[in-house]
Amino acid sequence: MRKASIETIAEKMKNLDFCMMTTLDENRNFQSRPMSNNGKVDYDGDSWFFTYEDSNKVKQIKSNAHVDLIYQTDDMLYIECSGTASVVKDKQVLEEKWVSGLDQWFPEGVDTPGICLLKVTADRVVFWHKDEEGEYKAK
Repeated sequence: MRKASIETIAEKMKNLDFCMMTTLDENRNFQSRPMSNNGKVDYDGDSWFFTYEDSNKVKQIKSNAHVDLIYQTDDMLYIECSGTASVVKDKQVLEEKWVSGLDQWFPEGVDTPGICLLKVTADRVVFWHKDEEGEYKAK
């Protein structure tokens, strides 16, 4: 598989929003769920997701921070991001990442009790798009 730059990956991801996030539960079973990065994709190696700190995914990440993100488009673009997740509760970061529309899940905005961000820093990103493929590995 040919090497891909972070710029190539960013170009591929610029219009992607939803992915499947996979974590490991306490029995080492895979748990996947749809997640949205809220249409804010200026990819630099990190993906950001709002959630609640008491969610199962956060508990699983605190136990095992390795996660996998799978994106797909209608025109046969597939992207897998494998990396490490961390929980971010810094209000300034929450405000920077906030977009309108999130209030349907977080009615008090960034002041919603228990709100947090998941930051997924990619170690490796692989894409397949029709007859093209590439791999980015973080240093």
